[in-house]
Amino acid sequence: MVVAKYSHGQLVIIDRLREMVRLAAGVEVNGQFEHAAAARAIACLERFGQRLRAMRAGTVRAVGTSALRVAHSKEPFLARARAALGHPIEIISGREEARLIYAGVAATLPREPSRRLIVDIGGGSTELIIGRGLIPLELESVRVGCVVLSERHFADGKISSKRMAAARLSVRQQLEPLRRTFQRRGWQVCAGSSGTVRAIGEAIRELNPRANVITAHGIERLVDRVVAAGHTRELRFWAVTEDRRPVFPGGLAILAEVFAVFGVKEMRVADGALREGLLYDMVGRYTDGDARERTVHSMQQRYHVDVEQAEQVAATALQLLRGVRAAWKLGGDPQVAWMLKWAACLHEIGLDVAHSGYHRHGAYLLENADMPGFSRSEQRLLARLVGAHRRKLVRDGLAELAPPWDRRALHLIVLLRLAVLLHRGRGRAALPRMRVSAAAGALRLVFPARWLANHPLTQADLRQEVQYLRAAGFTLRVPHLGR
Repeated sequence: MVVAKYSHGQLVIIDRLREMVRLAAGVEVNGQFEHAAAARAIACLERFGQRLRAMRAGTVRAVGTSALRVAHSKEPFLARARAALGHPIEIISGREEARLIYAGVAATLPREPSRRLIVDIGGGSTELIIGRGLIPLELESVRVGCVVLSERHFADGKISSKRMAAARLSVRQQLEPLRRTFQRRGWQVCAGSSGTVRAIGEAIRELNPRANVITAHGIERLVDRVVAAGHTRELRFWAVTEDRRPVFPGGLAILAEVFAVFGVKEMRVADGALREGLLYDMVGRYTDGDARERTVHSMQQRYHVDVEQAEQVAATALQLLRGVRAAWKLGGDPQVAWMLKWAACLHEIGLDVAHSGYHRHGAYLLENADMPGFSRSEQRLLARLVGAHRRKLVRDGLAELAPPWDRRALHLIVLLRLAVLLHRGRGRAALPRMRVSAAAGALRLVFPARWLANHPLTQADLRQEVQYLRAAGFTLRVPHLGR
């Protein structure tokens, strides 16, 4: 955990806490969490939660990576983790993890025009990124990390040439498909991030005090020394702490193969990584640099969205939100308005697939596409909003959304549905001044006198919407709607 203060355009680190719980090692073959690993993680989060107790929602982001991506039936664990930490935990995709790692590394390395290869070895996955300046150009995440690889090849602590060769071969099988793409893109500078790379760099320096960077020769010399030790408990490097020893051989095998497969000559050690990337990403969300906003605009272009229509729907949805925010207790979190706006901006992306059932096509795209800046839970929320914005309202999947969205989603769906309905004509004329009020499970929408009578199509659509919402357990009241 990293705590920072944003002051005068810069992040100043004021606190760091680190515990190695090896959650990736606790994901069993059946995808369930092993009890001891889950207990270690919850205990750690309780300690972190004490440090975060005074921090308000919106100033904290907690993310889960490889172990939570691959685990099955993780909701009970996530509920306990959320209670222990006091904040929700987002599960991010491998490519999103890579993007955030690059953001953290790029922000802490000297500015230079050269392309960079960044390598980050985690417990359950390894991320590889090529970028220039602050912009990532190639993002990949492979499912091999120091914890998982060590559990597979060095679980009992024994190290031998045969085991190391087997571990390296399994890494090479994961990396080889990426070799041509990365070499074609090319880079001039290579940097490694995370504790594994840092520990390897420091161990190499113990063997050769003049080694300022990690080289292929230095790695192979370290491999020989680790194999000669014969067991993880015999690893006598001061840089390899007691809790890192069990996973050090796996991390070393991964980095050795990164050098071999991609032809890396030398690697410097970067200070920043995922946690710093999260901090800079949070700053961007509040200083006109939100990666999610760029992603939404990119998807609008990719799927040929009528941007003017989307903006009208978004403006009306936000207008309705302002009228119900207090009654529905939606006022304290700026994410509510952002999610509603982005759902409105993307509600028609499914039209690029087919008109029939386009809301379902849009939901599928939003749940499964790579969307930089968005966590998986945020993508799932957008998918539920867009998938329910027209026709019969089905509440399937809303209860499975991460809190508090499991309680908020139906309200946002109602607002989005009404905004889409009121702009069905796709005209540019302004809507009339409406009055909106709300109560639990109900919304009242009042139009100026005679306006509905002069707009019979909207009147008919609203009558149908009353029926759709009633069937879903929600009450919509529109005076003077007629029959």
